[in-house]
Amino acid sequence: MPLFEVETDAHIIITWAADDAAAREVVTEAYPSDKVTRMTKRPRDTWVISKGALGLTATDTDPCSVARDCLAKASGDKVHAIRLYMHETGTDLERARKVIESNILMGW
Repeated sequence: MPLFEVETDAHIIITWAADDAAAREVVTEAYPSDKVTRMTKRPRDTWVISKGALGLTATDTDPCSVARDCLAKASGDKVHAIRLYMHETGTDLERARKVIESNILMGW
């Protein structure tokens, strides 16, 4: 089954669907008030998020393991985890937010 990337006015949804119509149906069921602005059938059946695009490549420590540790210490509280990450790594707010949020999306 193909993997689709569907962008709405409020979300980016990654879903498996048989065709474009089925992918739109997934979006309509999950977010009925969203308007589809872009739909792309992915060339492969996997989704990859580039750490380089998130600015997570230039570091001496593994940002994901530090972020996961901070999320665990914060019991999943995103704001608290961001503060912990900033404190532990010395990074700025924007970078800490990107690292923590990307790890939340990955299901830390």
